[in-house]
Amino acid sequence: MNTANARCLPLPLPLPLALVLLLSASALADVRLPAVFGDHMVLQRETTVAVWGFAEPGERVAVRGSWSAAASAAVTGEDGRWSTTIATPRAGGPFTLTVSGDDELTLSDVLVGEVWICSGQSNMQWNVASCADAEQEIADADHPGIRLFTVAKVTSLAPAEDVRGAWATCTPEKIPTFSAVAYYFGRELMRELDVPIGLISTNWGGTVCEAWTSRETLAGFPEFGQALARIDDARASGGSAPTVAELQERWWAALEAGDPGMTGGWMRGTADGEHWQETSVPATFSDVGLGSFDGCVWFRRSVEVPDDWVGRDLVLDIGPVDDMDITFLNGELVGATRGDGKWQAPRSYAVPAGVAKAGANVIAVCAVDAGGNGSIGVAGDVRPPMRLRPADDPAGTGLALEGTWRARAGASTSTLGGFPRRNWFHQNSPTALHNGMLAPLVPFGMCGAIWYQGESNRTRAAQYRRLFPAMISDWRSKWGIGDFPFYYVQIAPFGYGGDSGQAAELREAQTMALSLPNTGMAVTMDVGNPKDIHPKNKQDVGRRLALWALAQDYGKDVAYSGPLYRAMVVVGGEARLHFDHAQGGLVAEGAPTHFTMAGEDRVFHPAQARIEGETVIVGCEAVPRPIAVRYAWGAADEPNLKNGAGLPAPSFRSDDWPAVSADR
Repeated sequence: MNTANARCLPLPLPLPLALVLLLSASALADVRLPAVFGDHMVLQRETTVAVWGFAEPGERVAVRGSWSAAASAAVTGEDGRWSTTIATPRAGGPFTLTVSGDDELTLSDVLVGEVWICSGQSNMQWNVASCADAEQEIADADHPGIRLFTVAKVTSLAPAEDVRGAWATCTPEKIPTFSAVAYYFGRELMRELDVPIGLISTNWGGTVCEAWTSRETLAGFPEFGQALARIDDARASGGSAPTVAELQERWWAALEAGDPGMTGGWMRGTADGEHWQETSVPATFSDVGLGSFDGCVWFRRSVEVPDDWVGRDLVLDIGPVDDMDITFLNGELVGATRGDGKWQAPRSYAVPAGVAKAGANVIAVCAVDAGGNGSIGVAGDVRPPMRLRPADDPAGTGLALEGTWRARAGASTSTLGGFPRRNWFHQNSPTALHNGMLAPLVPFGMCGAIWYQGESNRTRAAQYRRLFPAMISDWRSKWGIGDFPFYYVQIAPFGYGGDSGQAAELREAQTMALSLPNTGMAVTMDVGNPKDIHPKNKQDVGRRLALWALAQDYGKDVAYSGPLYRAMVVVGGEARLHFDHAQGGLVAEGAPTHFTMAGEDRVFHPAQARIEGETVIVGCEAVPRPIAVRYAWGAADEPNLKNGAGLPAPSFRSDDWPAVSADR
């Protein structure tokens, strides 16, 4: 191995275990190790690694690897914990690791090499058996030097002391259920480095970034404050959670105190302005341009009430509301549906005599969507009449309310927190997976981490600009070994329903994270599937991640990044785009595709592009004075711009105009 410029060797001394393991363990008579220490494991080579475990308080423990006559000692604390460090040799094995206390245990078939943490959501979880060329890949997966550890899925209110899992040798019998991206990454490293590779797979499909982040870091994000307080309450009460009814009551109180419509009097019709837009009702949030918005959207209209209705009890029918609502007439609350699961139930609210007046009356509905595409007046095929009618005339048609209303977004669930349901704490709760599936691994010796996640944070792409780098820094602070390598996969093209730029903005947020030291991004614009959020080609994904590690950490002279947009220069009616990582010149099959261009009106039009060396020239007849260029900005775009090494460019834009996800 060429160790010049190698970042993974050596690693500095890890933090003391007491700083990273927070929960107490029951004292045990037998010396015990966490699950991540076991037969067939891999230890990080040529460094100092932490070893920790549990024993009787006051018990003296010694740890020795068979590669050395030296032993490291520790004394078990009152909490039943001990920790120490040992120096590891050059890559090789098999070795044994012996831990001696009042009794002794020996781990066998221990290898020393390169260890990587592999984490994320479903595209990292996706196993070899479910991916391309599975039959052949499984048959060929006989690699005694690759060792696999899969962390069992679990959530935890507080950092846990251990995980469930066991090390296994990579064989055709073991590989089918293992992470495909992790395996193909590790296989590439093994082939190029000829050293043992340890892969720790800790992932959970459909999960969000904040679930993998610690409380200490999330405390800097006000939008998670309510959720963190809820978790703190549960921990303070010994792990018992408040009832769902209590949590929902708190959630509605927070909405009424924090929604600008509630506090600004939108239900009274006195807050008109540029932020309201006309829309036809019945309507979905997509019809209002808010298809991915979760939270409060206000709908309001005026209706003329006949003189002979004044002083009579009325009924207001507004149809179903997805998911919940608070409804007003002339600023007076006339009804609300605050329970979950009633998104298809038509609303009919009694209006007491005296609320309606002759002439113009203002109807206002605060529609609250807890997930998916919200709506008012319609839910699937359910579309009953919307009307205001006298209560004593149920057969009458009343005043039809379908037609033109005005709409305006209020508070989002990123501010309010998710609506509490029966399982209020789950895999997408802030800190849940950091506590249950990451913290117990700290400070196990490793080189770095690979990550494939982002799809579940797509609608909050602007927030991801802050959240994702914060998570990376969080992991690094917990391990205490400096800015260890962190390489991640940019989300692939996929046709998300209702997407109006959020996917591209999420990819942009991922590109922006390259500003952190020792990070790298594998681009998948050419190996996705617009009709499948889980593209089957995971071989190229793993290989592209490995290129970053081989070049940046192991001193290999290989191209590792696709072209990254750097600058735009406008000359006449054309824009010349400059790129980093354009070595070997830029290439495309035919003309470069998926470019758009805009002028001062900020309206983007399809543009034509051509390659000149390491630059791209973009022009558009509809935009004689270009100001901005975007590339592959559609959620499902499959563009074709690459560098001479065959690595694709990510989507990008030259402008910094407000993000469509900015309010999320």
